[in-house]
Amino acid sequence: MNLKAVLEPSEEGGFTVHVPSLPGCISQGDTREEALENIREAIELYLEPVEDDMRPRHCETISSSMA
Repeated sequence: MNLKAVLEPSEEGGFTVHVPSLPGCISQGDTREEALENIREAIELYLEPVEDDMRPRHCETISSSMA
């Protein structure tokens, strides 16, 4: 899977990086290489299934009459 990562110099030094297609997926690093390594890890964690998401869910169909 290829994702676009936006790498920007940080005002405090180092770099900030985020993935526009994954809202809230952001990281930083002191160097470009560290920032890119950190965002790779952040992407893996972002896409990792959460245990709650793996449990079967009970769904019911209901009908409603709107007047």
